[in-house]
Amino acid sequence: MTGNTAADQSPPFSPLACGLPVPPAPLPAPDALARALLLVSPSLETGLVREVERIAGRPAQTLPEGPPPSGEPYLCVGGSLPGALRTDRLLWFHSVTAGTDRLLGAGPWPASALLTRTVGRMGERMAQYVLGWVLAECQAVPEFTAQHARAHWEQLPTELIAGQTAVIYGTGRIGAAVGRLLGACGIRTVGVARTARSGPAPGSARTVPGFDRVIGAAEDAEVLGGARWVVSTLPLTDATAGFFGPARFAAVRGATFVNVGRGATVDLAALESALADGRVRRAVLDVLAKEPAAPEDPVWRLPRTVVTSHSSGITAEEDVVGDFTAAWEAVTAGRRPELTVDVGRGY
Repeated sequence: MTGNTAADQSPPFSPLACGLPVPPAPLPAPDALARALLLVSPSLETGLVREVERIAGRPAQTLPEGPPPSGEPYLCVGGSLPGALRTDRLLWFHSVTAGTDRLLGAGPWPASALLTRTVGRMGERMAQYVLGWVLAECQAVPEFTAQHARAHWEQLPTELIAGQTAVIYGTGRIGAAVGRLLGACGIRTVGVARTARSGPAPGSARTVPGFDRVIGAAEDAEVLGGARWVVSTLPLTDATAGFFGPARFAAVRGATFVNVGRGATVDLAALESALADGRVRRAVLDVLAKEPAAPEDPVWRLPRTVVTSHSSGITAEEDVVGDFTAAWEAVTAGRRPELTVDVGRGY
C-alpha cells in the first residue's frame, strides 16, 4: 500500500518546521467538520478510500491540484498537499505516513489546520528489523553467507547479545518499540531524547518505558563510547539534519550503526570516515537522503555497509484505518488526537 517513503532529496524546510514555538492548531469546529469536503490523495488504494469514507461518513473526492470549486472547508487524507490547498479552508490533514518532513517542507502550513499522522504498527515492524540485523550480525550471518558463496568451510565465532548496550536515538513511539524488543532479549537500552521537552534535565537521567535509561542528546558522548549498537529513529527537521556528524561518530568505539529514521540526519562523509578507521564496526542504512540511490551512488561502496530499500516501516492500510479512526473519534469528541503533529518541531 503506502510506503514510508522519503523524499528523493532533502526537502527545504518550512519556517513552521524549524523548532520554533508554534501555537497548536485549533480543533475543527463541529459545524465546519460536518460540512467539510473529504479529499484523498490519488495514490490511495480503492479499499482504503472506502474505509476513509466510512469513518468520515461522506464520499471522497480526489485531491485536486487547485483549490476545490466549492467554498466549503475541507479535510484531507494522503501523503502530500498541493500548494493551492494550503489555505485557511483546510481544517485537518491526516498523513498516511509517520514522517511529515516532506509535507511540512513543501510549503507554509496553514496555522488553522490540524495535522495528524499514521504510526500504526510501524514501531513493531521497525523494532523487528533492528533486532533482525542485530541477531544476524551476532550470528555471523554476513560472513557465513560470503563463505557459502565461495564453498568455503570455516567455523566462525558468534556473539551473545544479552548484557550489551544499544543507544537508541528517539524516545517516541518508534524508539520505545525498538527499546522494548531489544530489552526483552537482554540488551541494555539507553534512550537519547533530543529535545528538552522530552529529555531529562542536564546531569540527570530518568526511566521511560522501553528504556533502561534516558539521557539528553548533549550528554551522549559517554554512552556512545560503550555502545555495541547505535540506532537512530530520529525524524528529519532543521534541528536533526546532519545530526550524526564527525563529532558524534568520533565518540563511537566499535558500535554498529543502524538508521531507520531519516537519511538526511546522517553525514555520510563522516560515517564513511568512521567506517574506514573502525570506529563504526558496520552500518545498516534503511534510509538515505536521496532515494532511490542510483547504481553509481557512493553509498553502495561504503565498507561493511548494507543499504535496504526504506522498507523497515512500510505502512499498511490497517495502520491508516486504525489511526484515522482514533483521530476522528478524538476530534469529534472535542479531544486533541494523540497522533497530532507539532508543526513547529516537525513531528
